[in-house]
Amino acid sequence: MIHSLVLCLLLILGVTESAAQAENYIEAPRVVAALEQGRAAERGLGMRRNPRLAIALYCDAAIMGSPEGYFRVGRVLATTSSTLRQQQLANAYLALAIRLGNQEALKYYRSNVENAALGDECGSESDGLASAVYAAASPGTAFDLEGYLTRQSPSKQKIAAIIRQAAREYNFDARIALAIAMAESNLNATAVSPKSAQGVMQLIPATQERFGVTRPFDPEQNIRGALAYLRWLHKRFAGDWRLVVAAYNAGEGSVDRYGGVPPYAETQQYVRRVLHFAGVAPKTNI
Repeated sequence: MIHSLVLCLLLILGVTESAAQAENYIEAPRVVAALEQGRAAERGLGMRRNPRLAIALYCDAAIMGSPEGYFRVGRVLATTSSTLRQQQLANAYLALAIRLGNQEALKYYRSNVENAALGDECGSESDGLASAVYAAASPGTAFDLEGYLTRQSPSKQKIAAIIRQAAREYNFDARIALAIAMAESNLNATAVSPKSAQGVMQLIPATQERFGVTRPFDPEQNIRGALAYLRWLHKRFAGDWRLVVAAYNAGEGSVDRYGGVPPYAETQQYVRRVLHFAGVAPKTNI
């Protein structure tokens, strides 16, 4: 009991030290997208309520550096009514969030319960929750793409319609194009990343110049530039969706260098998430 009280005190002190940093932390568009989609799965917005999928999406946000992602993983594990409820594992993720400055995580942390040991947080080497959900791709864990889109704002539904039209013109799978737009910005035409990626499809300046995009915040031009790039990648990698999506995230040079999906946690989770959204999630680990 004394150990638990000391641990709780240390965690609270950790919040005090990192609160200012957390207040100044700005989530990147990809992180915001994963958090929004996780919320939809957790609460059943536009799809059947699915806490496992919610955890997978929150883990993706956490892997990209989001304290909120770790907090939400812990919260779901602490409060879900399903067999997924695990307070020890919840404590471990909540403790991570607390150390990163998330004060709300203290509400769900139980000092009388030991923390589970974590290795590769949110990865396949620890609890493996995110990877397992994407690999399974069963009806119970599927992402309802159409259902989710119908719950978006009229402006975002208009952007989805532009993506479908452009995909037809470029002879490209609309599901993949929509899934990438969702993973990149959740259909936000004004999104800007810390690395200067811009617009719906989060095109970096070099890619904009390469494919003639002069108005990156014009949804139609941004989407057409991205579709031109994706069609080029599709031909470059002989239609292998895993490599196409990985190259969109990490660059074709990285895919060439590693001879496949690069061994970056964010890229590997990005590929799983995009293919899962599109309904073509791989059956084996990447």
